Amino acid sequence: MKKIVIIGGGISGLATAWLLREKGRAAGKDQNITLLEKEERPGGKIRSIKSDGYTCEWGPNGFLDSKPQTLDLCRALGVEQNLHRSNDNARKRFIFSGGELHQLPDGAAAFLRSRLISWPGKLRLALEPTPFIASPPAGVDETLAAFGRRRLGGEALDKLIAPMVSGIFAGDPETMSLVSCFPRIAELEREYGGLIRAMILLAKKKKRDQAEGKIVSSAAGPGGTLTSFREGIQYLPDALAASLGDIVRPGSAVTSVSKGADTPYLVTCRDGSEAAADVVIMASPAFAAAEMLAGLDGRIAGILQQIPYASMTVVCFGYSRGQIGRSLDGFGYLIPKKEGLSTLGTLWDSSMFENRAPEGKVLLRSMMGGACFPEYVSLSDDEIVARVRKDLSLTMGIDAEPEFIRVFRHPQAIPQYTVGHGSRLQALAEALRLQPGLILTGNSYRGIGLNDCVAAAERAADEALAQI
Repeated sequence: MKKIVIIGGGISGLATAWLLREKGRAAGKDQNITLLEKEERPGGKIRSIKSDGYTCEWGPNGFLDSKPQTLDLCRALGVEQNLHRSNDNARKRFIFSGGELHQLPDGAAAFLRSRLISWPGKLRLALEPTPFIASPPAGVDETLAAFGRRRLGGEALDKLIAPMVSGIFAGDPETMSLVSCFPRIAELEREYGGLIRAMILLAKKKKRDQAEGKIVSSAAGPGGTLTSFREGIQYLPDALAASLGDIVRPGSAVTSVSKGADTPYLVTCRDGSEAAADVVIMASPAFAAAEMLAGLDGRIAGILQQIPYASMTVVCFGYSRGQIGRSLDGFGYLIPKKEGLSTLGTLWDSSMFENRAPEGKVLLRSMMGGACFPEYVSLSDDEIVARVRKDLSLTMGIDAEPEFIRVFRHPQAIPQYTVGHGSRLQALAEALRLQPGLILTGNSYRGIGLNDCVAAAERAADEALAQI
């Protein structure tokens, strides 16, 4: 019986272990699976904290149902009936600019009426389809900022692209790689010669496909509805851990992976315990995997160390609904860096999911830090609360003191797909060929969202099964 050790009990490790077990059973392959997690509770950064009637998401708050990976996992796990989709409020998103919140336009007419982008900025955007906008030379890993300036103009970069990058990756568009972060956008430019032209042609194709009864995604990428569970998104890793049972060993901090005597690998824990393994699946963050693999393969460890991480501070405020004078009909808003505020944006959690706050209350979740403001994670709680309150006063006119406050710090929160990320992945693939049975998975490589993690878990499970 082959021995498989998975290191890391976040959603990536849990999903890999569960899929590996189920696929192995279906294929009739005997395997001894062990999942080692350093914390006392599995789930990684997915944690739903319930306090005073509020449900605060410590990390991610859900996934989009337009991609099949997580939905398929929920269905196979038997928890699909407990899924909780956000209401229509979540479709309305805002950008704070020039002292007011602007709803992101959902069509050409709304875009023309919107005051978010000035008329000169709109005219620059209208030039995007022109054939005179040169594409970058083949093989150049273009930053998101360079792409934005080249195709859409500086104002669109500042007010649309940069807030999107901070909202998804907590990243800096001046360093993030277009092709690694948004491969679909790079593909559309290559295929159609421009984004507006691509959207027009794909919209026509979408109408034809819909007339034929086909299901299609949007031109710029998948949409979908934000989906979680009534208990919070932690319900999913909890369900996976419960199903896996004794396979999961919490409180097992791995210190090293080395060559084994009777098996290819030996995994050593901080308490001195060891686990022999034919296959090792690293489902830990890149920086943690680098430390564990340093003695086994310095080249792999060195490449992993090159993947940077951005910090993040999550701040939850609870109010009585009467303390807020404006509508909360929406997902929330992002703030361009040039506005000079401390927060990256604020999500209106209780507007998306009605059970996130007690009756008559609202829950707001603000984000601070990211790649542009790494020092914010070290601020005191009092300073953080003061900055968030100041920003909420400017953006939403909220001057009341919150009745509920929670502050969560993530010093190394989100991997950054900076320029050169694709080359790093290629180098990793080459180095891993010399270490058969060693597999890397998680959000450090090809997507940071929950759907991405589950998709990567399935690939890791398939690779492990192929090797045994």
